[in-house]
Amino acid sequence: MMKFDNYAVFGQPISHSKSPRIHKLFAEQTGQLMDYAAQEVPAETFAAATSRFFADGGIGLNCTVPLKELAWQYADQLTERARQAKAVNTLARQADDSILGDNTDGIGLLNDLTINHGIALKDAKVLILGAGGATRGIVPPLLEQQPSTLIIVNRNIGKAQAIAEDFAALGAVQACDYANLKDRQFDLIINATSASLSGDLPPLQADLLKAGGSCYDLAYANQATAFVTWGLANKAAHSLDGLGMLVEQAAEAFFIWRGVRPQTSPVISLLNAERALNNTNG
Repeated sequence: MMKFDNYAVFGQPISHSKSPRIHKLFAEQTGQLMDYAAQEVPAETFAAATSRFFADGGIGLNCTVPLKELAWQYADQLTERARQAKAVNTLARQADDSILGDNTDGIGLLNDLTINHGIALKDAKVLILGAGGATRGIVPPLLEQQPSTLIIVNRNIGKAQAIAEDFAALGAVQACDYANLKDRQFDLIINATSASLSGDLPPLQADLLKAGGSCYDLAYANQATAFVTWGLANKAAHSLDGLGMLVEQAAEAFFIWRGVRPQTSPVISLLNAERALNNTNG
């Protein structure tokens, strides 16, 4: 009888997660024998649930909201990108049973922006909305692309300043509050807040996006998020949600676990087609 290796995603809430579907498609595509399940895990039981998962033979784990900082603390060793982000979304059991923590969010975003959508970041003016854990994960890879400007805006400017200071050695990164965005324009605006999922938006002026600029929401939903809708209303060349990033970061995690790199474009196309069909039927 064939043995399937066990993987999972932990989070709360988790019922909406597309990760089990994505990894099932990756496994079928690459001929890997693996099971991948979603498990509702609150922050207070994360450490116990994770220890139990690996003790029972689990090999790899994804961690989503609100567990990424806890996963960072849990890991025995960290990759450089996880150390910088102070957040982990991928745990991998090593040959000596130690647990490696990695953060694949940044490379997932970068691959979706630059490879899937051809959005150039070199010399671009980039604005990130929000100063939470998601922002920490994406700032280093964005700075590697050498934008001319990278500004983090947040209602609590202190949080934005803390991230800017942490990554100042990697490139030109600044912090500001929303009032100081007046008369500025950006080639790319990234929403790293969760506000748009509840139909809310930060206080964005209509002329914040340059002509031909792009908008990207790290969140994804079956319907267009409030931020994606804002981008379309402001004539963005691209106004995208985070579904492509989700697939790309999953592919990076899959590669860490299995040593095989799956093709992402057919999976993204399939998920987008299913979403469009659901919206038509809904």
